[in-house]
Parts: sequence; C-alpha cells; structure tokens
Amino acid sequence: MNIKHLKLNHLTNPLGYDVQNPTISYVVEDAAGKHQVSAKVQVSLKEDFSEVLYESGADEEIINTGFELPIALEPMSRYYWKVQVTDETGDSAVSDVQWFETAKTVSGNDCTWEAKWITPALDKQVQAAVWKDIEVSKPVVKARAYVVGLGLYELYVNGEKQGNECLLPGFCDYDSWIQYQTYELQFKAGKNRVEVLLGDGWYKGVYGMRTLVENYGDRLAALAEIHVWYEDGTEEIIGTDTEWNARKSQIVENGIYSGEVYDATVDTSETFGTELIDLGYERLNPRLSPAIIVHEKIQPIEVIHTPTGETVLDMGQNMVGWLQFHSKAPKGSKLFFQFGEILQDGNFYNENLRTAKAEFTYISDGVERDVCQHFTFYGYRFVKVTGWEGEVNPEDFRGLVIHSEMEELSELTTSNPLVNRLVLNAKWGMKGNFVDVPTDCPQRDERYGWTGDAQIFSGTACYFMDTVAFYTKYGRDLYSEQVKMNGSVPDVVPVANYPGDASTAWADAATIIPWNVYLHYGDKNILRRQYDSMKGWVDYMKRADDEDGAKRLWQTGTHYADWLALDGNVPGGVYGATDPNMIASAYYYYSTNILAKTAAILGKTEDAAFYGKVAAEIYNAFINEYYTPTGKLSVDTTTAYVVVLYTGLTPDFAYERVCRGLMNRLKKNFYHLDTGFVGTPWLCRMLSENGMNDIAYHLLMEEGYPGWLYEVLMGATTVWERWNSVEPDGKISGTEMNSLNHYSYGSIVEWMFRNMAGINPTEETAGFKKFRIVPMPDYRIENCDAKLRAASGLIESAWKIDGKQLKFKFTVPFDAEAEIVLPNASAEVIAGQAENIECRQDGENVVFLAEAGTYEFCYEPTTPYRKTYSINSTWEELQANPKTKAVLEKEYPLKKIPFEKELCTLEEMTWGPFTGYGMTREKRERIDKLLKEVE
Repeated sequence: MNIKHLKLNHLTNPLGYDVQNPTISYVVEDAAGKHQVSAKVQVSLKEDFSEVLYESGADEEIINTGFELPIALEPMSRYYWKVQVTDETGDSAVSDVQWFETAKTVSGNDCTWEAKWITPALDKQVQAAVWKDIEVSKPVVKARAYVVGLGLYELYVNGEKQGNECLLPGFCDYDSWIQYQTYELQFKAGKNRVEVLLGDGWYKGVYGMRTLVENYGDRLAALAEIHVWYEDGTEEIIGTDTEWNARKSQIVENGIYSGEVYDATVDTSETFGTELIDLGYERLNPRLSPAIIVHEKIQPIEVIHTPTGETVLDMGQNMVGWLQFHSKAPKGSKLFFQFGEILQDGNFYNENLRTAKAEFTYISDGVERDVCQHFTFYGYRFVKVTGWEGEVNPEDFRGLVIHSEMEELSELTTSNPLVNRLVLNAKWGMKGNFVDVPTDCPQRDERYGWTGDAQIFSGTACYFMDTVAFYTKYGRDLYSEQVKMNGSVPDVVPVANYPGDASTAWADAATIIPWNVYLHYGDKNILRRQYDSMKGWVDYMKRADDEDGAKRLWQTGTHYADWLALDGNVPGGVYGATDPNMIASAYYYYSTNILAKTAAILGKTEDAAFYGKVAAEIYNAFINEYYTPTGKLSVDTTTAYVVVLYTGLTPDFAYERVCRGLMNRLKKNFYHLDTGFVGTPWLCRMLSENGMNDIAYHLLMEEGYPGWLYEVLMGATTVWERWNSVEPDGKISGTEMNSLNHYSYGSIVEWMFRNMAGINPTEETAGFKKFRIVPMPDYRIENCDAKLRAASGLIESAWKIDGKQLKFKFTVPFDAEAEIVLPNASAEVIAGQAENIECRQDGENVVFLAEAGTYEFCYEPTTPYRKTYSINSTWEELQANPKTKAVLEKEYPLKKIPFEKELCTLEEMTWGPFTGYGMTREKRERIDKLLKEVE
C-alpha cells in the first residue's frame, strides 16, 4: 500500500495561504484490499511528531477526498501532518510527512502590521524598485517575509529572485481584497539587500475595454514585513517605511497588453527616496491564488523567412507566457520582438490583437545573458524578430509556458488522431487562459475573466486538472464583486470597470462552478465558501422576478444568451435565435435547484426547503409558459431543446416531442450544429443521453465548417472563439472579435469523458467515491482510453471495437464503488466473464456494481457496432457506398439531382417537401429494409 497525492485544501505543502477549514485529501494506491477500514490522522507542531497537536479518534470517519482538521490555527506557524490507512486485509501504510504554514494573519485582517505601505519618490510613470540593506549579526533560526507589491512585483534577496512564481500577486478585485505572499528567506551573516521590483500590471497599467488605465490605483506600491528569529530566542521585525530606498528599473515600460521594454543600459545605482502611501490594511488577506509558474519550455520548430523579408519564429503551438532568448548582442543593440497567433499569406500577422501591441524590446548592455520578460505575458505561436545580428538559431530561443499551478489529472486518447489533437487543443486552451483568473483569451486587448466562458468550461476543466484552489480564489473575486452589486454577478470578474452584469448563463457561474467543483472533488469547502454568493445570485433573480409580477419566470434584463450561435437573424451576428427569456428562465430554475441541493448538503434545512419550493414553482411556470398541452416546445431551436433536456425542464408528457424536435432541428440543418455558448456545451451530451448517440459522434467527427475537426484540419493547436475564425483559404475571418485561443468550445471534451468514455461523478456521493461508468461507443471511433486520477484515485475506462467484438477495461480505485453499464450486452454473457458481480439486465444494457479493482469484458453486442444505412441516411452517403448505391439504382433510379438535395436524407427526399421525388409507403419500407442489411 502507498499513500500518494497528499494535499491540504488541494495544495501541496502550502506556505502562507488562507487555509480556513483546513481539509486534507489523499489517494491510496497498490493496496492488498479494496476498502479502507480505518485511518488515523496526526497533526504536530514538530516534524518528528514529538509535539502532537491532534490525533483522530476511532469514532471519526476519515474520508480520503476531504477530511477537515478540527484544529485552531495560529498565525506564522508550521504544522506537520500524516495519515495512516489500513484495509480489510490488514495491509497498512503511513504517508510521508506533509506540512502547511500559516501566513502573518490566519484569515483576513486579524492582526496589526508594523510595515508601512510605501511608494517610490519618483514620477508615477517611472518604473522602479524599493530596497533596504538588512544587517544580520547573529545566527538565524528562520526568517519569513510577508510581501505584496502593486501592481506586480518580484522579491529579491542579495540579487537572487525568491521563488519561481510569475506575475505576483496575481489579478484580483483589488478594491475588495489584496493577497499578500509569504517567503521563507535565507540570510547570510552581514549585510543582506532585500529588494521589491515593481511593475504596473492589471492594477495600475493599461487594462480593460472600457477604462484603459489606472483601474485600481495610480502609483506603484509595496508592503513588506520581514520577521527574523534568532538562535538566542530574540525576534526582529523589519518593515517597509521611508527608510527604504528606491531605484529606477531597467524594465522601463511594461503593460499587460503592450508588453515590455527592458533597457539593460539604464543606470540603477542612483538612489531615490520613498514615501508613505495610504492604502490601508483592511483589504489584506493571505493568498488564495495557486502559483503562476513556468511549466514547460518549448523550442521553436522553425525559423521562417517570410515573403516580405521578415524573420519569424514558429513555436509550433499557440501558447501563453514569455519568450526567453540567449543574447550576445553588442552594447546599445536593440532587439525587437512582436507576437502573433497566425500567419497571413506567409507573413507575420497580429491585427486580431486589436490595440494590444504585444511587444518586447531589449536594449543590450553588451553582457551575454538569458533574457525573458517579467511583468507581462503573451498569447502567441509566432514571433517576429527584428534587430538580431546574424542568423537566427532556434536553439537560442525558448517559449516559456506559464499558467496557474494545477495538477494534471487525466488523459484521453482515441483511434482518431484528429480527435486526439482536439483534446490537446482544449487542454492548451485551458493552460493559456488559466492565468490566475479564467480568461476568455490571452492575447488581445481583453483577457477578461468572463463568467460565461468560465462556467461553460468548468466541467471540462475539472476533468483536466485539479481546479479546487484555482476556483476557490476566483470564487472569492466573484463574491467580492457581488457584494457591491446587491447579489448580481458581473459579466467579467474581476470587473476592472466593465459595466455589464446579470446576464443569464454568465452570472450563473456563481452556482454552476462551485457545484461542478464539489461534484468532482467531494470537498464541501467550496460550497461553504461560496454559499452566500450562490444565494445572492438566486435571490437577485428572484427579486427581478418578484418585481415583474412573481411569475416565477425571468423575463426581464439584457442577456447574451446563446452567444455566437449560427442560427441568429443577422448574418455574422453575435446573438443566436433562441429566446433569451426562455434561456434565462431555464437558468433561473437550474441555479435555484443547485442552491437548494447545496443548502441540504450543508445542513441548511430551512434554505433547502425554501429554495426547493421556489425551484418547483419555476418548473411549473416554465412548463405552462413554454409547452403546449400536447408537449410541443414553443421555441423551436437546437439550443432550446438542449437547454430543457439538460436543466431538467422536460416533463414526461413532452419528452418524446422534445427529443424528436431536437432531431428535426439537426435534420433541417443537414446534421450540422448551429449552437452558441449556451447550446454547444450540452449538445452532444444531450444527444448521447437521449437516444441520439450516433448524431453526437457525427457532430464530433464533422470535418467541415462548423465543426471541431475543421479547426484541427486548419492547423489549430488551441480552440477558436468562432467556428470560422479562419476561413478555408487560411484567411482570418475578421479582426474585431476573433481569438484563436478561446477555450469555451473545448467543453466538448467533457462529453468525451462523460459519454464517450462514460466516467461520471454522482450527486449522491461526490468526489468519485461512488460514481458511474457508462461508455457509449460508436463505430466512427475504433477505440477510446480514458484515465482520470480522480479525488478517490485512478479511474480508467477503455473500449475497443474489434471486428464484431466489443472489448472493455475498467479500473475502480481503492475504497470506491462504480455502477458500470455495458451497452448492448447480455447479463448471462457478462456474468460468465467476471467473478463476484451481480448483473442485471436493463433493456439492452447490463448494469452491475463494481468495487475496487480492474475488470475486463469481451462480447458480441446485440446491436452491431458498424456503419448502418437506412432511409435516414443522406443521399450523398448512399451514393458513396457501392452496395447502397446498387440498391438505389435497382429500387429507386434517379438522374442527377441538385446538390442541396444530396445533403438531405432519403426519407426527406421522398416524403414531405420534395414531393417530386416521392414513393409509396411500401416502397420506402422495402428500401429501408434492404439498406439496413448492407454490411
């Protein structure tokens, strides 16, 4: 037995974090048994556990996906912890010792600061650093620094950068709270120079589409309090004050959008003073943000000499971060770099970045060194290089990929390399847009934390990586903005002066994100932290409803609704055709239902009953408003059908008509999607889960516009904002709003995990302690292998279509249980292939409960997994197969037909609008039978 992946609040050995409700989690591997029969947790103030602070008792249930330590935390204290687990066979193990250390304050402003906020005594536009020499004259036991700089900062001691983090302190709602960081310092005897290098960042620099400069503050500022504990038992505190000095920075310009100018020739020896600045202490809070660090280094795959004579590096991957290069440039040389996502006519292009310059200028002092950026970041694949002397050697360059630190949890591969590339594209989109907040795009003059994009992708994100800490921090920002808006949720978080709020699907990030996080990881902490936020948003919708007559529908306000859908009334427009009030009312129900369930989980029984009643009232009002008595949905769009199926707003009497309506919409669109931000994330899931799995695969495998694989075939390495961001001729379709790294439609990967592979969390026992595996193979994909290192342990679901055989392999982690559903199977056959399982036949499927272990099955399905033909096949498909073509030539000979009719099904051609090609019912049934017999 081994105990791995030990975390506290989903962080590994966190230093200086806000660790309210400290909750441990772990994973057991390689156990002899299947169940945890006992576990013991110890917490100590000493690493050798000679001073045990807490030891769990025999009556305490230790759940590996989340156990809250019942201890009172003290500031500036390190705690050590370990876990011992025993299974039913007696196999036992003790984990490695883990630790966490609290910040200067345990949570919020619960103590005083001796340090003072200071600002360089320079013009506010001058980039600078503040510093102080500290004399250490006796042996040190330990030293800590509690630091924050605004807008961005890096901490140096004796010229060495402390830690490996980028873009500190991150981006948050600075008006409401400011995160400070904790550092473990090593001082030498004698003089030690401590320096805080400052930059403009989101706080002070040009940022945002409405107010472009000084959104939160107009001066650089720093706060640092250094505590030194000596061997003789004394403690010294050195805080920033006016005795600290300032100097000019060699980073002479920086901005999130503009990039950076680094002048290595700037004289930094001149000393300037500092001044106090009144920023207060009430907003200071221990950090929540996971570290933003460099995760990968990518070497360019090619140096391109373009038709216009430019020199361009191709990184081979649309990435986010910095460019590092080795400079041997003579003193005074100016190296200039520009960043872009795509080439046009073989030349460098960056017009879709709009006003974001995305540049880096380096002025050399003649010293050979590696150079990279500090207080900006770029979204790019191509780099235009100007001023480089001699040949550009790709060995001299590296793309540094930066994003918030989150453990990668999964991999999913199939027999189709285009689908595999799509999965990677979605993951790269997540990497590029998870830089402290979940942004919409990482390259142009936006990079906003759009709440709609965030909630759309949150389910996929939870499969890809451990997002608990990341979304916990984002949730703090979201609620901070809500407090100012009486419960409403802004379109972007942090707001940065963007004026919009309360749009359906965007604002529902308040409920949907914490709910998804809870389902995946089973940790109630995020529900506790976000409960007031969730309640605030639902109450806001209810107030809007009450003011509109308490109809229990949301029919007021302005909404993005099915943003960028293709079925809109204005060609090339951004608004879809689905009634926004219908979507708003559906989300009103969905979020209220989530809140009611959350209240029950947290033991808030009165709230659970109240919001459960409100949800029931919304349900009834919605049914009365949007359905006829015979079950017809009044809004006839693909997204409308998808929304009512997903949110649970499909009554039994309307179910068949809703499913048929969805199918008919797809038929009318020649089985192409026309959905936007609301419909697309749920489209394939609702098809697969409601008897139309073949259509879901058809949409996935579509290689033309609009479709996911169209992007892949066009060379995309991330996910685009628009289905046609790049036209078939390689031309970008527009520059006004066109990002090539926009992760929202990457949400298709959630369908791959949930439906293709079948790995699903359950509400009853979150965190994959009890879960479902319901794989849904299709002949278009020969095999699929998904692995998920879930909160409970490693889960695997793999299948293969091998001739007429279906082969499956499943892994259920230690101390977990899965309900496994095998499609088109016989309980008798399955029971003969596995010991100690009780199968039951459920229609065409076999269902059984599986404890920890690995299970393999091979059988011939009751329905063949091959391409089948019928009168529901398109004329084009039937003509492409010689056997089906022969059936038509014999039974239904036609001369050349118009192109638009080739995209229709045979049924559509012979029934309904195309009466000129009609046939008798008997003829139609005969042809249908003959087509289905084709192998």
